[in-house]
Amino acid sequence: MALVVAAFYKFTQLPDFREIQHPLLSFCLTQGIKGTILLAEEGINGTIAGSRAGIDAVLAYLRSDSRLLDLEHKESSAESAPFERMKVRLKKEIVTLGLPEVSPTQQVGTYVSPQDWNAIASDPDVIIIDTRNDYEVKIGTFKNAVNPATHSFREFPEYVQQNLDPQKHKKIAMFCTGGIRCEKASAYMLSQGFQEVYHLQGGILKYLEEVPKEDSIWEGECFVFDERIAVQHGLTAGTYDMCVGCGHPINQEDKLSPHYEEGIYCPYCHETLTAEKRIRLEEKKRQSQLKTRRDA
Repeated sequence: MALVVAAFYKFTQLPDFREIQHPLLSFCLTQGIKGTILLAEEGINGTIAGSRAGIDAVLAYLRSDSRLLDLEHKESSAESAPFERMKVRLKKEIVTLGLPEVSPTQQVGTYVSPQDWNAIASDPDVIIIDTRNDYEVKIGTFKNAVNPATHSFREFPEYVQQNLDPQKHKKIAMFCTGGIRCEKASAYMLSQGFQEVYHLQGGILKYLEEVPKEDSIWEGECFVFDERIAVQHGLTAGTYDMCVGCGHPINQEDKLSPHYEEGIYCPYCHETLTAEKRIRLEEKKRQSQLKTRRDA
């Protein structure tokens, strides 16, 4: 039976987020749910997986808090468990920009529905910015989108300072995987004097879920932070795997490289993988092969 994967976030004031942690973790465990939920004073962010009944119960539990009553979520499915355990973590920010004073609860850009995104993205006066990390952008993005080539969200303010000017760049539209990063990015842009700032509501995942492939301007696949690695239109499983050595998404072409060894390294880390980690991975691979032969 396929598992339900639910992704959600909401910016809202949770001054008691520390008190929420353990009751929430306990409830998730009783429902057989696995995944990760982040809690901070600015809100909640999570991706969890489990049975239909278990996911429904956890979402109902969260929405029983009046501050999360309108919590939206996105669903997909997985044939095998995408997470090994359940974690509820406390953070300074539910998505780390490094500027806690920037809050979507105070100001935020204009939401654009997936159905209206194509029109915004095709406007020649609009600069479309992919706010995700560089390795995510490389396996898929929207047509004509700008890649800031950042390695973490903390680098986004520096990118804006060096490349964008509110006097010259009048219209900015941003997107990310699920909507959370670009929502905070829009709050930052407004704080820097940009006047017309848009962001894709529900992110790429909502777009791929709701916009038919024949009408889509999405190119490639969308990286996700679980064992599915990537998804395609309709949120079906993608074609990427993940390198055990560095966590980088890899495709069939990468696997044909002389710098790829299954379970050890890939073209993105073969030069940087430490000797110690390589030895550990080789031993882990050897033990796995022995177990497979014993079980055969």
